[in-house]
Amino acid sequence: MTSTGVARQPDGLCGLTGGEDMLALDILGVQFTVRWGDGVTAAQRDGMRLAWSRCAGLQEPVPSLPREDLASGFTAAVAFRTPTDDGGVFTLRATSFEELAEGLTSRLTLTAILANAGSLTMLHACGVADPETGAVVALVAKSGTGKTTASSVLARRYGYVTDETVAIRPDGSVLPYPKPLSIKQAPGLPKQQVGPDALGLLEAPAQLQLRSIVLLDRVESAEPVVPVLSKVPLADAVLALIPDSSSQAALAQPLQSLCRLIDATGGVWQVTYTEATDLPAALEPLFHATLVPKPEWRPVAQENAPNGGIPEGTVRRASCTDAVTIGDDLLLVLEGAVVRLGGIGPVLWAAAGKPASLVELTQAVRDVHGAPQGHEAAVVRAVEQLTAAGILQRSGNRKLWKEPPNEHCSRARAGADRP
Repeated sequence: MTSTGVARQPDGLCGLTGGEDMLALDILGVQFTVRWGDGVTAAQRDGMRLAWSRCAGLQEPVPSLPREDLASGFTAAVAFRTPTDDGGVFTLRATSFEELAEGLTSRLTLTAILANAGSLTMLHACGVADPETGAVVALVAKSGTGKTTASSVLARRYGYVTDETVAIRPDGSVLPYPKPLSIKQAPGLPKQQVGPDALGLLEAPAQLQLRSIVLLDRVESAEPVVPVLSKVPLADAVLALIPDSSSQAALAQPLQSLCRLIDATGGVWQVTYTEATDLPAALEPLFHATLVPKPEWRPVAQENAPNGGIPEGTVRRASCTDAVTIGDDLLLVLEGAVVRLGGIGPVLWAAAGKPASLVELTQAVRDVHGAPQGHEAAVVRAVEQLTAAGILQRSGNRKLWKEPPNEHCSRARAGADRP
């Protein structure tokens, strides 16, 4: 058995289906079959078979794949099926084999991610696992910031899970995606798809469980920086992870599910470093069980206002799909984006559960924050900001009231920060 839990086919047969030279893959539970165009040589097909060997799929009947348009050039036709439907077929064309191989990797990944939207938390991260326990550390980073380099270094000591997407079930178990690593070449050239076996990367155990989440912070420095691990505040961690996740908003409770996952791993860490070769020793403590802290967040009841008109001179909050409070901050998911409200923002949001006037909103702020000088002007400006951002709604485009005097309260903030 391989680390994916799928039987590895004997050399010369892996990826062949029905006696034809096709590549059969299992990626995050989605079955793919790739038929190459005649422009792809036997050596190139063998190279891709080896590069993708850790994602080899089972020998199954091949869905109908088009032969037309594949007779010449660098082309491939791909059929896929998910656990719930037959999926579909798509065709790729490129000007070189390297471009075709890179495009295939991207398209396979995207298709598998979309097929799992709403059921898995998928972090844009590399993942490595303790070869004995299967404990996984996910290292989250944007493309081009050292994720693949970190994978190639760490997976010589720990098991290689993925260099692209750490896919996590609700119970914290991890689906491996040991794809070829996409290695940068000279500027302007496609990334080279190099299999983990060719790089000497260790295989991960069959059973994987997420143990730690780490934000990669690689810094350029003339002098090497000794890696530093630091804990990330929960609200900051959530806002950092959401942009580097795939289809998180499609989950029933995108914020709550992410907070529960962070709780289960003991919080999110950040590692600041310059050289990837320093990471294995620095991250070693994170593969072991840590004390799970008391939750710092709580869910906010979803009591969105019913549809209907908003009386003139009032505002009402927009509908959201999830909300949590973390300390004094309120995090919301609105139309797939995460909004962070601080200062008087959470009070205004709570008070606008039903249409509320300026007088009612100002009184709500007084009840919580008191009445410092200039608080009325601060309320007006905050409401206008939240309305402009679509967080609060009103009828028409008219302002709720006349512009206030030139007063302000610098301590009042109703941030609408979107990652």
